Amino acid sequence: MTALLQVNNLVVEFTNRHGTLRALDGVSFDIAPGEILGVVGESGAGKSLTGAAIIGLLEPPGKVASGEIVLKGQRIDNLPPHEMRKIRGRRIGAIFQDPLTSLNPLYTVGRQLTETILTHLPVTPAEARQRAIQLLKDTGIPAAEQRIDHHPHQFSGGMRQRVVIALALAAEPELIVADEPTTALDVSIQAQIIGLLKRICKERGAAVMLITHDMGVIAETCDRVAVLYAGRVAELGPVQQVIHQPAHPYTRGLMACIPDMTEDRERLAQIDGAMPRLNAIPPGCAFNPRCTEATDRCRTERPTLMAAGATRAACWIHDAKSAPGA
Repeated sequence: MTALLQVNNLVVEFTNRHGTLRALDGVSFDIAPGEILGVVGESGAGKSLTGAAIIGLLEPPGKVASGEIVLKGQRIDNLPPHEMRKIRGRRIGAIFQDPLTSLNPLYTVGRQLTETILTHLPVTPAEARQRAIQLLKDTGIPAAEQRIDHHPHQFSGGMRQRVVIALALAAEPELIVADEPTTALDVSIQAQIIGLLKRICKERGAAVMLITHDMGVIAETCDRVAVLYAGRVAELGPVQQVIHQPAHPYTRGLMACIPDMTEDRERLAQIDGAMPRLNAIPPGCAFNPRCTEATDRCRTERPTLMAAGATRAACWIHDAKSAPGA
């Protein structure tokens, strides 16, 4: 299947008076129509920055320094702001972490939905209102005909997030970038929102890029997963393989940190050390100072993604040339 979204060697840099910091360093992946790709990693790995670059909302002085973002054959990372605004909302929908910051507290949710629909679709105001009511129903909001005229503060956290999802779907986008959409919600509401995203993806054929640090959400929701570390893709592959047979030491560390309910252990596993600062990313593999399997090669040469069973991992362990007897 042809990819709906292709991200090729994406580099994002921030320039300040001390120099240039590279926040994303050669990130590549694609998403097919109807597929949910999870993007996971610790805080500071570059997950949200990748999403912001795709939807054209990088905050200055951040900029795409090189690489390209291609949506259905059209390159979008070099478009002027007014052209990108036409794509954002119409072809790419966005769901952000905190629904309160995504909704205008002064306007009813109906006004916000109908304005979005009228901006992007050739419909009358009456048709836009009916479409808004149907979107609220589709996202599981009861009594949508009455709730459409309520303000955001009159909704609970879970209901507000449903409104944000309805807003993201308003113009029938081909791609949805969901940045930590369940983080601010309790566990039972998380499960409902995850179920909703999966159903929408299946019914509408939209591709979803789901950014999260929760491997449980990834396991429950995604088809494939990209593991980010220090602005680079450490591992990329089908979600079941990445979770059950992780090929990169960092992914193995992430999986080991998840408590196992069937095991009796006194201490939780952890990955020693911390994510490097942007001005102190080590040469070679960025993970090498924290890796228990690092060799001299890891400290000097940067690995690219290479075949590692069913997935691909940026780790020299999987380099056939460095295998014994090679």
